[in-house]
Amino acid sequence: MRLEQVLFSQGFGARRECRALIAGGRVTFDGVPLDDPDAQVDPVGKSFAVDGCAWPYFEKAVIAMNKPAGYECSTKPKFHPGVLTLLPPPLRVRNVQPVGRLDEDTTGLLILTDDGPLQHRLIHPKRHVKKVYRVTLKHAADEGICARLLAGVMLADENELVAADGAELTGETELMLTISTGKYHQVKRMVAAAGNRVERLQRVAFGRFSLPADLPEGKWMWLSGPSEILG
Repeated sequence: MRLEQVLFSQGFGARRECRALIAGGRVTFDGVPLDDPDAQVDPVGKSFAVDGCAWPYFEKAVIAMNKPAGYECSTKPKFHPGVLTLLPPPLRVRNVQPVGRLDEDTTGLLILTDDGPLQHRLIHPKRHVKKVYRVTLKHAADEGICARLLAGVMLADENELVAADGAELTGETELMLTISTGKYHQVKRMVAAAGNRVERLQRVAFGRFSLPADLPEGKWMWLSGPSEILG
């Protein structure tokens, strides 16, 4: 692959802008300075740097973010900043999108990707990809709330019971809830239907991938690919 194409595919601007970066001596590939935009390179498993900032090559971007409160998971946010503003320009240029949505006040693990088929696999209801949430409850609860959530609760505008895949009390007012569907405000509505109220909500796992304890809110990290989420 030509070095110009590598930069272009990774979101570093239009082709002429990528050529200018390389010709201007601002790019190294696998640690070696290159100033020929047409230089042939094999980017798989390699990294390059622009102005000294290292960037790994991924044909498709898959990243995990620790979403803070106060951000909307939308490309056209209405009332709060969008989560995409927390990403560097190259990822925004290559059209990385959130996989599903977390409410503005919900924090925790958000997967973003420019891989359309992967996004479809992760959110399609028939795939049953599990998501785990740490729920802070308004009122102290007992095991009865877990039994109700596991048996299924009736949500407004639904015609059948919606059940959790897992529910475990980890404190008087803390619940770990696992679901594999993605209905509107689902966790909040399920908890309300079970007789309580959500005070705070954090997603802690998506598929096989768990939110790293050392990933600060508002920061993101590369994933190696779909296998980290789907196995």
